[in-house]
Amino acid sequence: MRLDLLIDELTPCLERKRDGKIVDTFYTLASSNDLCALNDWLFDWTHDDLKGSKIYKLMAEDDQRIQGLIAVRKMPRDRAIYVQIAESAPHNKSGDKEYIGVGGHLFAIAVRLSYENGFDGFVYMDAKNTSLVSHYARTLGAIFIGHPHPYRMIIDEEAAYRLIQKYNFRRDSNV
Repeated sequence: MRLDLLIDELTPCLERKRDGKIVDTFYTLASSNDLCALNDWLFDWTHDDLKGSKIYKLMAEDDQRIQGLIAVRKMPRDRAIYVQIAESAPHNKSGDKEYIGVGGHLFAIAVRLSYENGFDGFVYMDAKNTSLVSHYARTLGAIFIGHPHPYRMIIDEEAAYRLIQKYNFRRDSNV
């Protein structure tokens, strides 16, 4: 599993593309019902590879649809959060997307979880290819480290701080 998510913009909240309105967001754990009801997503969010991961859904205020999903694992030995997979909802992809900023939001959730677990914002992930390594370095401030995966990258405490300061979202009390 490697990340293949493009970061369109880092926005404080989601921006509705059709009118530029900033929309408040929140995130919570995705239920198995949420995941089983997904249609037209690229990744199978019920796949066995995600067992042991926590899957969070990003939601926009006054919109019942999931805007994006991120699967993470707490890695105490590494003192970091591992982003296993992240995906924008089908309606937030390509030129016809409804909201701008979903990808950045998903990584900001991972950073927040890292802080909450005492990992100082450290997050790591495996990009799908070298162009995404460059993209994540440019948009997220992620650092290419290579081993043990050829495209492994980290978000260190400085980049984590910048990312978490950019985003304004609330965490659902059920998480």
